[in-house]
Amino acid sequence: MKIPRLSWLLFITAMVLGALAVIYLVGRYPDAVDGQGKISLVYGVLLLAFLVGSAIVNRRRIRPSLIVYGILGWAAMGFVLFTGYSYRYELAQFGNKLMGELNPSGAITEPSGNVTIRANQSGHFVVEAVVVRAGQAVRLRFLVDTGASDVVLSPGDAARLGFDVKGLSYTRRYRTANGLVFGAPVRIERMAIGPIFIDKVRASVNGAPMGLSLLGMSFLGRLSGFDVSQDTLTLRP
Repeated sequence: MKIPRLSWLLFITAMVLGALAVIYLVGRYPDAVDGQGKISLVYGVLLLAFLVGSAIVNRRRIRPSLIVYGILGWAAMGFVLFTGYSYRYELAQFGNKLMGELNPSGAITEPSGNVTIRANQSGHFVVEAVVVRAGQAVRLRFLVDTGASDVVLSPGDAARLGFDVKGLSYTRRYRTANGLVFGAPVRIERMAIGPIFIDKVRASVNGAPMGLSLLGMSFLGRLSGFDVSQDTLTLRP
């Protein structure tokens, strides 16, 4: 079946208009074709022009209602993708806050680079950190304790990091609310909470069992700052 000349004329018109739109957009928004993985309005215009032109050429083979539904479907999909991309940071932040409610020990990274931790039901700040020793990264949970001079590892967490708990020398004394305790001085290669990390952190392994390891001032004191507001602890790199 021959395609009428009018169909070809409309097809060419659609492609020319698409090309003119591309030329305008490239001049107006040079970064739209930077190839860095951004959603490109230019590519969208080209695709739309091609689809419209194809629909015009094949209008006798395809029902007009299907063409309309197809165009509306592609437009809706493009709108959703473009909106999601435009609000990607806000959506990521919303997801982080939601995860913070579901998992209070999870660190929430703010756009500024700060990290926030929500208090648990007991009003304490418990945070999950990645601890690196001998090239091995282990996720451990810490109770934030600004009254502790050092990071204090429970014997169980120390064993998970590969320390020989029984072979350590427990020579460091700490005065706590429960009396005098002894710890074995150790060094942690790296501690990271979200994007914040500190190298060569002074720590000790507690001589007695503990429910949770303590995140003390040997880590917190090396940050640019931290503060507590209501039920949120903010760490600044």
